[in-house]
Amino acid sequence: MPCRPLSRSHSALLLAGMMAGLGAPVLALATSAGVARAQATPPPSPVLLQALESALNARDDAALVALLKSGPGLDPAELRQRRQLLRQQFPDATWRVRAGTPLQDGRGTVNLQVSGTRVLAGSTFRLDAQQTMVLLSDGSHLAGQTLLNESSLLRSGEKALPVLLQIPDAVLTGQRYDVDLIVDEPLNGALVAGGIAAVSPQQVAAMESPPLELGALGGGGLFKTVRAPQTPGSQTWAMLLVHPQGVVSATKRVRVVTDRRALDP
Repeated sequence: MPCRPLSRSHSALLLAGMMAGLGAPVLALATSAGVARAQATPPPSPVLLQALESALNARDDAALVALLKSGPGLDPAELRQRRQLLRQQFPDATWRVRAGTPLQDGRGTVNLQVSGTRVLAGSTFRLDAQQTMVLLSDGSHLAGQTLLNESSLLRSGEKALPVLLQIPDAVLTGQRYDVDLIVDEPLNGALVAGGIAAVSPQQVAAMESPPLELGALGGGGLFKTVRAPQTPGSQTWAMLLVHPQGVVSATKRVRVVTDRRALDP
């Protein structure tokens, strides 16, 4: 794909916009290489899920602190820190917590969504992020979690540019797969620029932007074929797309597993 670098000042502004949405923390703080097949504790009740939504949307951390308990994949202190950071970037952030589709082994899942806005360099950016996970409880507290998928979109412009984020939720170790962010409408001669970069676990935790070079694109979106690592874990990708109608920043976390059964739990 033909690509040429943009000016430094233009790139700096766009990267600042991407930083606002990178990581898009909703709840999960750690991922599992696969999906555990057995759990010693029950899933959270509808009452507990409602309490979680209320706690995430509260002005302070008191309710969230009372609801959380350290356990597999769940660090209450890190969760509070990331929630506070998100609140700083998106003061009107709003969470929704809903029961999801059960897994094949019968365990329930939880869908979390967060939305919010931020004004940056005179432009309003709108965040939409989501996670699907298995949450564990001891009856009155959240006591553990396994993250199944996670993605975010951050868009500017008077109307949301229609895009498709086509990246798998999970892949096998060493597998080649596509990382695509597609503009879901005809370009009609519009010039589009963008870039894709891998995000380190440290950058995800700190909601930091990776170094990313933007270039003019020869097609209607960002397209890249990548290879999963040979060890299980996860990969996170950051994408930035510049269109005359606005800027789109996207992130997507991909689970890397060794067992085909974990691809579609």
